[in-house]
Amino acid sequence: MEPEQKSNGAFIGLVIIIIVLIAGGIYIWQSNKAALEKTQSESTAITTADSRELDALELDANAVDTSTGVDVSGVN
Repeated sequence: MEPEQKSNGAFIGLVIIIIVLIAGGIYIWQSNKAALEKTQSESTAITTADSRELDALELDANAVDTSTGVDVSGVN
């Protein structure tokens, strides 16, 4: 009888698949990292127009009457 020969084909295929998945993960991670840095640099720049709009919104929010006339201590 012939002795059984071990086949490394499945192991080699598994290693190749793992390497491809790792390379793809690194590629996606780097591309998302670059896009995130770009959006963060754009979003941190607050212009004077943005500041004026925020101030106007804050003034409007402070001017709104939020009293409801309900006694909170009497509500169970």
